[in-house]
Amino acid sequence: MTRPSAQDRLGRLLAIVPWIAARDGPRLDEVCSRFGIDERELLADLDLLFLCGVYPFTPDVLIEVDIDDGRVWIRFADWFRRPLRLTAPEGLALMGAGAALLAVPGADPDGALARALGKLGAVLGVGAEDAIDVELAAVTPDRLSLLRRATAERRQLEIEYYSFGRDDRTTRVVEPWRVFNAKGQWYLAGWCQRARAERLFRVDRIRTANTLDVTFEPPEQLPEPTIFHGGADDPVVVLDLGGRARWIVEQYPNEGVYELGDGRVRVHLRVSERAWLERLLLRAGTDAVMVEGDRAVAPAVARRVLGRYERPGDP
Repeated sequence: MTRPSAQDRLGRLLAIVPWIAARDGPRLDEVCSRFGIDERELLADLDLLFLCGVYPFTPDVLIEVDIDDGRVWIRFADWFRRPLRLTAPEGLALMGAGAALLAVPGADPDGALARALGKLGAVLGVGAEDAIDVELAAVTPDRLSLLRRATAERRQLEIEYYSFGRDDRTTRVVEPWRVFNAKGQWYLAGWCQRARAERLFRVDRIRTANTLDVTFEPPEQLPEPTIFHGGADDPVVVLDLGGRARWIVEQYPNEGVYELGDGRVRVHLRVSERAWLERLLLRAGTDAVMVEGDRAVAPAVARRVLGRYERPGDP
């Protein structure tokens, strides 16, 4: 039996919780039958709820789960009774996430979540007949088909790849493990013979790809797909970000975020390539201040870029 991924378990749990909470102690076998899982899986999922809450993790901000005599109750913490203050983009994102949860097998199409989404849609002026177009990175169907076929047939690939972090192109032989989409981009995860390690490749940065007549055996348990693998030896930089640069916290993995007040945050980022940090600082501009790390990076790259636009004889 294939072990479900963490993402699949989370989606299932988010559908199970409101369904149980809306009922007065449904039986465990009833919950299992509805969501197509066995009792062992259900109890393992519910165990995760004891860890869900917000700071300072006192009983009033934790979800309560009671199991007795083959029945289960879920009670939300007082914190969940506070009204939400959402911006329009936040509300639209919440509607999209909620609609995805309603598609999970066993979710109640007429339950509390569906009713809440209906009310939210009325406020936003979005109806069930409306559609949202999601544009993913530009990748040709032929390229995706080639990568997926090589993955399914367990055949090695030879690719020419542009590395954004190092700003160079290399030719590599890769054992493809998984093709997946995350944050609007297509990725290929697998074993890179050149690096002798697991690597992640953005598909739109693969210039050429050819299937080889060499097969391989993937690991029995594939690692969970992640967009960034920070090495233990990679340096950590600390940035203070102004309001217009807070997008960095949401877009990139980090090792700690701290509110400073006045709309500013301090973030710890693990950096594997200097070129990536240079681009990040150029995009953030004066809204990012280096607190710890090489403070010469931003001035040096700014001078280098400006030098490309100078005309002979300019001061």
